[in-house]
Formats: sequence, C-alpha cells, structure tokens
Amino acid sequence: MGNHTTVTTFLLWGFSSFPELQNLLFAVILLSHVTILLANALIMSAIKLNHNLHTPMYFFLFALSFSETCTTMVILPRMLVDLQSESKAISLPECATQMFFFFGLGGNNCFILSAMSYDRYTAIHNPLHYPILMTQKICFQLIMASGVVGFAVSLCIVIIIFNLSFCNSNIIQHFFCDIEPVVSLACNYTFYQKVILLAFTAFVLVGSFVLIMVSYVFIVIVVVKMPSARGRYKTFSTCSSHFTVVFIHYGFACFVYLRPKNSDSFRDDTLLAMTYTILTPLLNPIIYSLRNKDMQTALRKDLGNIIKLFPKMINKRS
Repeated sequence: MGNHTTVTTFLLWGFSSFPELQNLLFAVILLSHVTILLANALIMSAIKLNHNLHTPMYFFLFALSFSETCTTMVILPRMLVDLQSESKAISLPECATQMFFFFGLGGNNCFILSAMSYDRYTAIHNPLHYPILMTQKICFQLIMASGVVGFAVSLCIVIIIFNLSFCNSNIIQHFFCDIEPVVSLACNYTFYQKVILLAFTAFVLVGSFVLIMVSYVFIVIVVVKMPSARGRYKTFSTCSSHFTVVFIHYGFACFVYLRPKNSDSFRDDTLLAMTYTILTPLLNPIIYSLRNKDMQTALRKDLGNIIKLFPKMINKRS
C-alpha cells in the first residue's frame, strides 16, 4: 500500500441504487448461494466417489467446481451481509484481499477451461496415446500452473491499484471491490496504469480464450475428417458441455472487463456482475450434469445412497 493514501475505508454502495429490491435481492442471492454450494459439492463428491469418473476430464471439472465455489465464497457472503447492514464499510486491506482472491480465482478458472479444451483435443486427436499424454501428474501440473498464473496476474493488478492515492471519494459504485469502480476513486490514476491493467486483464481473458479456440480449431479439423456422421456427432457431443460453459463464462467476462467504460456504466456493470458471480457458477454444474450421461449416472447413484442412509439414521436414533 502506498503511504500517501488518504482514504482508509471504502463503502460498497452497489445495491444502494436499488433500495426497493434489497429484500428480494437478499432472498435470491441467498438461495443462489446455497444452490451453488450444494450443486458443486454434488459434482465434486460424484467425481471423488465414482471410479469411472477418475479421468482427466473429470479431474479438471473437479478443480473448476472447487475454484468456482471458492470464487462465490469471496463475494456472496459479504454481499448478503451488506444487503442487511446499514454500514457497508470495507477497509483498504479487506478490499485488496477480496480483489486478489476474486481475480486470482477468476484467472484460475479461465486457464482451467483452457486445460480442459487441451484435454479434449488430446483425447480426440490421440485416443491411443491419451493415457500416456494426459497422466494424473500432467493434469495436476496444469491445474497448478493455472493457479500460479491466475494469482500472479491478480497480485500484479492489486499492487498497481492499491499503490494509488484515493482522495476523490470513498464510495465504490459496486457490490464488491472490482477494478474500474475502485480506480475511479484514485486521484493519480494515469493512462499508463490504465493500459497496464487492461493488458493484464486481456492476458487472462483473451490469452486463455485463444488457447481454447486453438484447441477447438484442431478438434474440428480432426472431426471433419471422420468418415462416420455418427462418429462426428459423438465426438462433438463430448465437447458440448465445455463449449457451452466457455461461451457463457467468456461472453459475460469480456463484455464487462474489455469494453470501454465511464462512471455512468457502473450501474449497468453492477447488474452484469450479478451474472458472472451468481449465474455462471450456478449454470456450470447444471450444464455438466444435464449434458453428461456419466455424470447423471454418478449423481443418481450418490443421491440414491444418501436417501438410503436417512431411514438407517432414523432407526439408530429411535
């Protein structure tokens, strides 16, 4: 933190623009938060407990579900507290910590999605050598690399932002410490710093998206050469869940973080941020469970086992 900082506390004022919706937002966000936690917990437990899901694709899905669960934990509990609190104050260290973990986990999610696309390409292009090319060790290394890169970029962003001097105001027009609403409060924010922050953001979003698209281009090249229409359909269907998640994830994130902004756009960004902090983590487990027969089978098996446990627990107590 720069020792020239004059503001020591921010106010998260995002939902104050919608006073008539406070109670409704609290109910919707609470329900969504519980659903996200339960849905991702079911996905992770199904992968952990079913040996037929112990493959690289599901290993990456487990990591993605865990990372997205952590992302929502960084934002939603604080959001729920602020909706029921008169004081919406957050200190500079708390704001920096929230931003660090949110963008670190967000970058991690992006690069895990890139690793998942590479996994699909490897499985389709080299099915015979797939177990050798995508070992558990390689999968773990890709997951670790995703986290290291994501959090390294996030640390650079946080260092740049919180070495600025905040003296214009202390009201953040958002429900969490996002980049643009925070830097708009700085009185020494230069064009040079703006370009650097945009470059870091583009590196994560555009860089990981390019890696995904390269993998899919090679997948398409392999698939169109297949003689059987049924084979082409079956191969594309293995990528459909991932591609749908990528489309939703990058669609919202790129629109919010890469488009030109001004102070008048913060209200719109607050509403858009609701989509990628709540809707995306909520949809991902639904997409993977609805469009994946192996996952459906595993979830039915686990839910059946849980239901069978209840009568035994009741009998023991009685």
